[in-house]
Amino acid sequence: MLELNGRRIVVGVTGGIAAYKACELVRRLMDHGATVDVVMTEAATRFVTPVTFQALAGRPVFTDQWDARVPNNMAHINLSRGADAILVVPASTDFMARLAHGLADDLLATLCVARACPLLLAPAMNREMWNNPATQRNAAQLRADGVELLGPAAGDQACGEVGSGRMLEPAEILQDLIAFLQPKPLRGRRVLITAGPTSEPIDPVRVLTNLSSGKMGYAVARAAAEAGADVTLVSGPTALPAPRGVRRVDVATAQQMYDAVMADAPRADVFVAVAAVADWRIKTVSAEKIKKTASGMPPALDFVENPDILAAVARLPGGPYCVGFAAETEQLERHAMAKRERKGIPLLVANRAQDALGADDTTLILFDADGMHPLARQPKLAAARELVAQIARRLP
Repeated sequence: MLELNGRRIVVGVTGGIAAYKACELVRRLMDHGATVDVVMTEAATRFVTPVTFQALAGRPVFTDQWDARVPNNMAHINLSRGADAILVVPASTDFMARLAHGLADDLLATLCVARACPLLLAPAMNREMWNNPATQRNAAQLRADGVELLGPAAGDQACGEVGSGRMLEPAEILQDLIAFLQPKPLRGRRVLITAGPTSEPIDPVRVLTNLSSGKMGYAVARAAAEAGADVTLVSGPTALPAPRGVRRVDVATAQQMYDAVMADAPRADVFVAVAAVADWRIKTVSAEKIKKTASGMPPALDFVENPDILAAVARLPGGPYCVGFAAETEQLERHAMAKRERKGIPLLVANRAQDALGADDTTLILFDADGMHPLARQPKLAAARELVAQIARRLP
């Protein structure tokens, strides 16, 4: 997905060893379709040369506020006009201090003061510098002024110390920027989501599970977080990392998922049940590995029904707006409409299991009281964003 296609991002680079990571970020921005203009402070050129960024971005790099290449000699004005965001990576202690006090003594600082677009900073500094009371005051002032701070993280630092102040990795900054640029129709809402398969034990080494990869549920969680929601993701076993800004609760069995959901559901505004939950579990799990018998007959397994998580949440008095998912192999429309009525929910999302399980693309069909509303086949994240927009429009 070219998630930044048609976007123009101004990347500011200040003096710090983390400036080398800005090179990777510029390349990642372009890989996602962005047009990138790079503005460097004089100190930044001591760490990475302007030639490097020009080669990466394919555009001239700006370092001097008196740059004669600009016809009106107003690069500090022109660069932010029409830009979708200014992203300063890394943002040094000195730069944050100057910006917090409105100083405009070089091109990048003047550009940020005269900007006509959002400003995001990725701080990078020694842990003592980050924890210094003056830096914390400056960070608080910048946030109060509407500047978005990305990080910093904690970890190993170039000085050999360990602590807060380390710049986020380029992939994290990229994802935070993409999220920042998304609409925020769920700002202030609490969203609870289930994702992935469940795993029902038979004995200590065998389980009953399914082919759900969790990709769709994780995409919905990311899309809801991008839309401004406070998101909790209750996840069965998957190999996927939790989306940034999402609280993940790991579970294995359907009963564990039910317990986690019911503990959080009364506080949620929206519940989206994407997980492929096992309908049944083994009544008595063997304490020892089940062995083959001399007769070759398979063991007799007694099943009991698992709790119906979606139906239970839908029955809560004053509960959240409920959205269900149905993966069908045949007669999708009939089964989906029946499931929506049976669960007592306002919205059900269906797809064909054979086309969706493990795939990166999907075709979603929405069912509500007005009938069937198919969406185009698209990457799961794009489908999740469209679904989240639909949910936001339907909320009271």
